[in-house]
Amino acid sequence: MLDVLIIGGGPAGMAASIWCKRLGLRSLLLERRAELGGQLFSINNPVIDYPGISVQTGRELVPYFLSHVHELGCSYRCNVTVMEIAVARKTVVTAEETFTAHSLILAMGSRERRLNVPGEKEMIARGEVYSASRDFHKFQGKQVAVIGGGDRALEGAWLLAEAGARVELIHRSSLFRARPEFRERVFAHPRIRIHRDTIVKRIIGESRVQAVEIRQTSHPSRLEIVPADAVFVRIGVEPNRELVQGQVQCDTDGYIITNEDGETSVKDVFAIGDLCVRPLFSSISLSVGQAARAVKRISANIFRLPS
Repeated sequence: MLDVLIIGGGPAGMAASIWCKRLGLRSLLLERRAELGGQLFSINNPVIDYPGISVQTGRELVPYFLSHVHELGCSYRCNVTVMEIAVARKTVVTAEETFTAHSLILAMGSRERRLNVPGEKEMIARGEVYSASRDFHKFQGKQVAVIGGGDRALEGAWLLAEAGARVELIHRSSLFRARPEFRERVFAHPRIRIHRDTIVKRIIGESRVQAVEIRQTSHPSRLEIVPADAVFVRIGVEPNRELVQGQVQCDTDGYIITNEDGETSVKDVFAIGDLCVRPLFSSISLSVGQAARAVKRISANIFRLPS
């Protein structure tokens, strides 16, 4: 039987694997994608919160993690489909085999929140999902819709507008959560039109995105069609908790509740990274620190070390 089974191969999961090796624990990391790295591949801005390393994108940080993982000989498997996590039994069932461990570390991360409106699934299936920081040059002279009111939404709207796009910024509230510097830039930009207290009803387009249908919350019966060559959905993230739903205690937004060591409501089951950290506090360095603390607690439990 393994000492530790880690589910998720992002920064938190990789750091946990490294610490398991460092502390002499038999561990295995399972990752559903073809390679380790998790959401590092989705970060297209400079990484400024990881002391000692300066990189321009999250992708550039991946080799640093991997070199450490490989140097220590950490055990991991990619392309693994986890079918079931039996939390109480510390057992994980995959498409190929079943694993049991003394302790579980849940590091499945989070995903982009969706609008869940007609046309969105079709848009994603067609591959019309873009990064404002990477793809802004594609939309010069075009009209785009950005949905959301946080940092990512406003920063993306500004980048697109600066690149020459006409931006329709659509937010369900009149208040924007973004940082003041982003609000100042966006509110003053001549190529950004802001729709406050407005929700998206559907995304229109058969072979490609052509428009969005919106409705002001103060006028429920009044619908407006806004032309758009692309839609950037930036309404936050949600934790990938489905496999442990109902088995560990979560807060009202689905984030797993843990104690200071990362232990969940089930003994010897830990959660680290974006699975238990809200976006306001999320960072790579925090995830790595959480991994270290969780593994140290597991080590102390297994080897019966004093706290």
